[in-house]
Amino acid sequence: MKSMSFDIDTKFAFQLDWNLLRTFLVIAEEGSITRAAHRLLRGQPSVSLALQRLETELGCRLVDRGHGTFRLTAAGRQLHSECTEIFSGVVRLPELTHDAEQEVSGEINIMLASHVVTPLLDDELSAMSANHPKVRFNLRIDTSARVIHSVRERLASFGICLVSRKFSDLDYDHMYREFFGFYCGPSHPLFGCEGLTLADLRNYPAVSFDTDDLNDALRPVALLRSKWGLDYDIVGRSSQLEEVRRMVQCGMGIGSLPIHVAAPDVDRGLLWRLPPYDDPPQVDIFMVLNPRKRLNRAEALFAGNLRNKIQELPLSARTYSADT
Repeated sequence: MKSMSFDIDTKFAFQLDWNLLRTFLVIAEEGSITRAAHRLLRGQPSVSLALQRLETELGCRLVDRGHGTFRLTAAGRQLHSECTEIFSGVVRLPELTHDAEQEVSGEINIMLASHVVTPLLDDELSAMSANHPKVRFNLRIDTSARVIHSVRERLASFGICLVSRKFSDLDYDHMYREFFGFYCGPSHPLFGCEGLTLADLRNYPAVSFDTDDLNDALRPVALLRSKWGLDYDIVGRSSQLEEVRRMVQCGMGIGSLPIHVAAPDVDRGLLWRLPPYDDPPQVDIFMVLNPRKRLNRAEALFAGNLRNKIQELPLSARTYSADT
């Protein structure tokens, strides 16, 4: 009887083509059959057929698609979560089959907001690469909201980003503090002007981050814009610091940038610092981890070392001066 129960319980797992789960995971991550096919180096029809086969095996619809829409169903979201857990375990198999004393190896997936610039991260990347050359890194840039989402879904080892809302299922380490200033490019009418006030910035077009909103991560910057009427004409937006800086340098409009990041461009004459010169908006950057994420040895070592550095240094040593 016990053997019969075992056969019944495991029949589905033994008969299922597990490659279908891998294909579905990629489809869910990419949010598109076409992009999934490109990533899997397969034809779109075969990827679409694999999804249909999996839906048939499970007896439910996993994706609502058609007329330009793509959305996981409730069953699809649940399966995505389970597939993520399964493949997280599969990724760890090579490491688990090696002796614990062997050299640290594995892949570390880090999600970052685009303006994360800190020696805390750079120094640890340098040390890890030098001490453990078999470790591989995958650094991806996205909006802070997407970083948080990826950490919650255990798609990233950890994230470094702005935080507008804290979730109880995640751990947060206050990594560093930065300040934002307003800037213009060489072709802008205010470039090179001294003694300006915030009132002088009114009526000029602006560019901004996607998160530069009263309800998002760059709320302090958005509040200052709103207070002084600097948000009436936004001519460009981006989630990437490089692109916001590009639009500012091209003279499209006034933009906000982290002061310590923009300082080299100011010295090179590519940007001009505008008011406020005193008490600029303050923004905190966090290292975000999911305690339910099973880390491989490389991930655990890297995250642990970085967290230790954060905890050892006082906040004053992790605050980038507003006077830079």
